[in-house]
Parts: sequence; C-alpha cells; structure tokens
Amino acid sequence: MATSEPAPRPGRRREDGSEDENDVLGESPCGRWQKRREQVNQGNMPGVQSTFLAMDTEEGVEVVWNELHFGDRKAFAAHEDKIQTMFEQLVLVDHPNIVKLHKYWLDASETRARLAEPASPPVPQVIFITEYVSSGSLKQFLKKTKKNHKAMNARAWKRWCTQILSALSFLHACSPPIIHGNLTSDTIFIQHNGLIKIGSVWHRIFSNALPDHLRSPIRTEREEPRNLHFFPPECGEVADGTAVDIFSFGMCALEMAVLEIQANGDTRVTEEAIARARHSLRDPNMREFILSCLARDPALRPSAHNLLSHRVLFEVHSLKLLAAHCFIQHQYLMPENVVEEKTKAMDLHAILAEIPRPRRPPLQWRYSEVSCLELDKFLEDVRNGIYPLMNFAAARPLGLPRVLAPLPEEAQKAKTPTPEPFDSETRKVIQMQCNLESSEDRARWHLTLLLVLEDRLHRQLTYDLLPTDSAQDLAAELVHYGFVHEDDRTKLAAFLESALLKYRGAQL
Repeated sequence: MATSEPAPRPGRRREDGSEDENDVLGESPCGRWQKRREQVNQGNMPGVQSTFLAMDTEEGVEVVWNELHFGDRKAFAAHEDKIQTMFEQLVLVDHPNIVKLHKYWLDASETRARLAEPASPPVPQVIFITEYVSSGSLKQFLKKTKKNHKAMNARAWKRWCTQILSALSFLHACSPPIIHGNLTSDTIFIQHNGLIKIGSVWHRIFSNALPDHLRSPIRTEREEPRNLHFFPPECGEVADGTAVDIFSFGMCALEMAVLEIQANGDTRVTEEAIARARHSLRDPNMREFILSCLARDPALRPSAHNLLSHRVLFEVHSLKLLAAHCFIQHQYLMPENVVEEKTKAMDLHAILAEIPRPRRPPLQWRYSEVSCLELDKFLEDVRNGIYPLMNFAAARPLGLPRVLAPLPEEAQKAKTPTPEPFDSETRKVIQMQCNLESSEDRARWHLTLLLVLEDRLHRQLTYDLLPTDSAQDLAAELVHYGFVHEDDRTKLAAFLESALLKYRGAQL
C-alpha cells in the first residue's frame, strides 16, 4: 500500500541568497523523520540515487534519508508487494555491528513532484531511513593512520576483525543466509570509540529480490576498479555463497594489517601488490588466518563462526567481560543508577581482592584502585557491541529473521493491512519498574509501569488491571501497540508476573 509523502517545505534563503541546509524538505508519513537539504555520502548506499541528512525527532539524533527511484511505474506497481515484503524483513536485521535500517515507506503518488526537477513526471520510489555513521569509512581511517606514520596496533586489528566476523556470522546464520556481497573497506565504518559498523547489507538482497527490469538503480562496489580485488573469482555466479563474504573479509583484514595495498596508475590493485602485502606480515598466525580467507577455492574458506575461534583471535574472556554482559542482559531488573549508587556506598579502603603469598605479605587491591569512570565506559562499550561474546555462541543462533524467499501465504500477509499497523518498537528495554495499587472495592488494580529504553528514553504507562488479566496478555498487548520490542516480551511477562504475585500476596 503506497503512502504519499508530504509536500516539501520551501527552503528559507539566507541574506546571501543561499538556502539553509537545515531546512526541512519533507517528513515521513508518521512525522518522526524530517528530511534536510544537506546531502551525505555515507558510502554504504550503492544503488540509492539520493541520500540526505535527516533528523529523528523522537530520539533527537541524525539519520540518513535514502531514496531509491524506479523509472518504470507499471513494473514498480506489479512488484510493489514483493518490494514491501523485502523491506519489512530487512527492518528485522538488528545487530550492533550492522548499520540499522529503521523504517521505510513506498511512494508511488501521482501527485508528488520531484523537488529537483519540478517539471518532470513523478517516479515511484522507496524511501528508507538508516543509521547515520559520521566517523567515516575504514579506508579513510587507514589512510589517515598511514599518513601520520603510525603502525597498526595488533590488539585493535583483532578487535576490528572480531566485530566484522560477529556481524557476518549473524548474517550467515539467518534462514536463508544473508550474503553481503559488497564488503569492502569503503562499506565498513569505524566510530570514534572503536565500534565497527557494516553498511550496504541490503545491496545483495536488492539485486536478488528485484526483477531484471527494476535492477537498473542497483550498482555495486565492483564497478569501481580500485575495489575489484575485494571480490573472489566466483563472485556474481548463481551458485556463489557465504564464502564470497569470507574472501572480501580476508582482503579487508589484510588491508587493516598493512594500512594500504598500493594500486597502480589506473587505480587497480594488482596481484603483485597483494602478494607484497601478504609477505610483509610478520605474525605467522595472522598470515595463516588471512590466507585461509583468500583461498581460491570457496570450499576451502572457513566460516565466519569458525574464524572467531581461530588462534589469532580467540581468547578466554575475562571475568570482568562476562560479568558486564550478564549485568547488561539483566539491567532491566536494576535501578538506572545502580552503579553510581553502589559506588557511593563503597568503602574505598576495603579490600577488593587478595592473593596470599608464602612468607610474604599478601598482594591486595583496594576499591580506591578501581576507577568507576572506567567501569562506566567499559559497560557502555560492551552495550554498544565493541566486545561481543561470539566465540561461545551457537553456530546458528536462535531468533534470527527469515529474510526473503517467503512462502506464498507469508507474502500475502506481508501486504500492508488497513488500517495502518502500529510502528514496532526497535529499542530494547534496559530497566523496568512497576507499582500496583488496588481500588477501594479491590475489584481492579491500577498498574503504573516505567520502562527505560536503551537510548535512555523513559516511558511511563498506566493501566487498570482486571482479575482476569494475565501478565502474558499484557506483555503481548504492549508489543502489539509498539510500546515494547518483541524480544522483550518474555522478560516483561516474567517481570509483571513476579510483581503481580508480590502485590497480591501482600494483600492476603
């Protein structure tokens, strides 16, 4: 079901006659995302004709407004349901090391005129909102590092490889597997805190899902001569698989290790340049790791999951990291400022740990030697995905989206119903609190539920509970109306069930 885009607002002109880049040119149908005049080149949108900076008015952050145009209106109308199903499934792809696709809508309005060419007839388009990564691509970072005559830190290299493989392992474990097919150092982004984000994940899905006569907008990084070396010989064949991404990852890992693989005059990277880069690696484990990814035979390349257990990357996680992951997974059960409150109540002279030593005084660590600020930063880094626990994850983790290849009945369900469905919540709950008060006749309970989302947004909900209401039904209703993420349904139901038993037991 197509949705009309609001008419763009005319740009304000400054005193010098130029238009303000912060002018709002358009809004999403729900009014949450506002398109700005400033265009961005995030580098992860091959096939998308226009990318603009936009504002998420609900969360107060910048996002990217992407426009995918289709020149053939009849062909677009014939495949509109399939395109919509594809995007609905892409929204489900959620991983801390993957650029997030937040929302999309279809616009095939006959009355909409394009802002850039008012005289031309309107064309069908898909508009989708993606996460904005402002820190630049991995290639840009590596060039700056080399320009400053700095060497690559081995620990940073391992951390980056682990995050990239964590994302690939997630994609390849979907059913059916999601093949990136466009992985280069231009489509990998690194934020200031060291968090890696992979972009352009939807490129291969666009190429496979759209019919031939609608594929004209799709462009790959392979069209750039300087990126040809990232793609294996079998890339583009009908039978290629996840091994394509492993080859591309191996070339990215090689480039991260040497900072730059020199190209010749026509900007293409030759086999000789790649061989020189491989031979320059001093660490034999790193060399063997990269060469296994670059095997010419795709059947000889290891999987992303197996690479995470390679000796060059694998390490036994510290108790601190395991505790941090456990803390974050159950943070919804704790007060928001629990770390700060615990710190205030701490005796800084108390002994935190002690190692007894024969014939010598024991080695002691006191709380005063532990930096609480560093602890807060470490928890934030773990929450953001910089230190994943992928080494011990199952080969095919549960709860992943089924991407493309929907059954006929599923494709029928994918059509947008009337009236429009509620927007699903994409943020996870990190803290829950509730209060129950019974009415004077004790016929019902008044529930006040406070939810703190991962972006620190506080959401307070109230509801009058009847004796017949169950915690499971209430949790399902909150998910249905878009107040809670689907993944939080089970723990919210358990939390509400515990609260109901506690308060009702106190009234007996």
